[in-house]
Amino acid sequence: MDIGLAFGLSFMALLVGAVQGIFIAYPLLLAMALFVGVLRRRGFALRALATMGWRGSQKALPVIGVLLIIGAVTASWMAAGTVPTLVYYGLQVVTPHSFVLVAFGLSSAVSLLLGTSFGTVGTVGVALMIMVAEGDSGFARHLVAGAIIAGAYVGDRASPMSSSALLIAAITRTDLYDNIRRMWRTSLLPLGLAIAIYAGFAGFAPVPLVESSLVADLAAEFRLGPVALLPAAVMVVLSLRRVPVQRAMAASTATAIALATAYQHYSIWQVLQYLLTGFHLEADSPLNAIVLGGGVAAMLQVSLLVVISTAFVGIFAETRLLHRLERSLENVKTPSDRLFATTLVGTLSAAFGCTQTIAILLTQQLLGPTYQRTHASPPALALDLENTVVVISPLIPWNIAGLVPATILGVNAGFIPFACYLYLLPLVSLVWLRGRSSPSKILDLPLSKQPVAELDRFKGDL
Repeated sequence: MDIGLAFGLSFMALLVGAVQGIFIAYPLLLAMALFVGVLRRRGFALRALATMGWRGSQKALPVIGVLLIIGAVTASWMAAGTVPTLVYYGLQVVTPHSFVLVAFGLSSAVSLLLGTSFGTVGTVGVALMIMVAEGDSGFARHLVAGAIIAGAYVGDRASPMSSSALLIAAITRTDLYDNIRRMWRTSLLPLGLAIAIYAGFAGFAPVPLVESSLVADLAAEFRLGPVALLPAAVMVVLSLRRVPVQRAMAASTATAIALATAYQHYSIWQVLQYLLTGFHLEADSPLNAIVLGGGVAAMLQVSLLVVISTAFVGIFAETRLLHRLERSLENVKTPSDRLFATTLVGTLSAAFGCTQTIAILLTQQLLGPTYQRTHASPPALALDLENTVVVISPLIPWNIAGLVPATILGVNAGFIPFACYLYLLPLVSLVWLRGRSSPSKILDLPLSKQPVAELDRFKGDL
């Protein structure tokens, strides 16, 4: 009874926090306090619970450094004109009949480069929504918003700069670049279907556009051209050559800093300030509400959320609070059963935790022993997490993974039916596994021929 009450109150706190726009760390800390109170009544010492939380938070440490670098990369790409150039070129091909397809493609491209759904929505997403005329039913705005958010999670899932991809690689002890290769292998069909659907909307439901000076404003504010895309090119080339992601991002940031000073004519002190606090334009610029963001300071909040979430999950794991659910997973035996269980648990975790991070961590904690028991390799677990919980979280109306982008774009949960890629990916994966072939069986033989020691290390970590 006490655990059920704690779950209920925690869910309400997280839901209210998400809806009201309260920094999710506060309701999350309140939820942790509720569970600590319940566990204290059950005989656990406060010192022991703190130790459990500390051990759980250690999983976040490899990710935090990369998150801080991501903040610097995003700000430097803004200052170098990389993001404005991508938006500028993308908007050149927009027509009412192609708008939805361009919105999805442009959002996908930018998210793959930035690795962040929120950053993509806050830059190219806002720019695209500005061009959509208000309609009586709001259909066009929800359609475009769905395409933008779906595209934003193409990169949030499969970019080497994605915090979710980095987190999953860290907690499953797998190689990030190998994970990305597998993600692309399993996402080609859902991606193709999503493109076909958006092409259908583009042909039969043209989007009414308003007159916009955005293209001219970008050209007036920045020096645009192929040179400005060098930081993105550096990131792509080094990623393809499997350079460690920290080094690739550092090289891209250095290139962007050089361009920001020599090409965009910002002073070195301005650029350093942008790296720390985020890029912004002068208040009188017509783009000051669109081209902004990034910075190490912004990623400190994300890092804090990851630390609290991993501590929370560490307490859940060591106190066996969810042992009944773990026991119900003992009937899972086949790859299709594993993926179905991951989808179900991931959906519940995303609904309860209200954040993508908590959903990932809880699902991995609960399903990890099941994958070990059924002799599935760590890469199989990593891929199933990427194909389910990462893209399901934005489909939960109160989860900040979807709530924040929708708020930024000025729409409500009406975007969800049009975020095609987000539900096609888990659906196609489930149907594929139920059929003649099994992606998970293929994936149980890692591309990098991981040694048995890697699996043993994974078992030990569990």
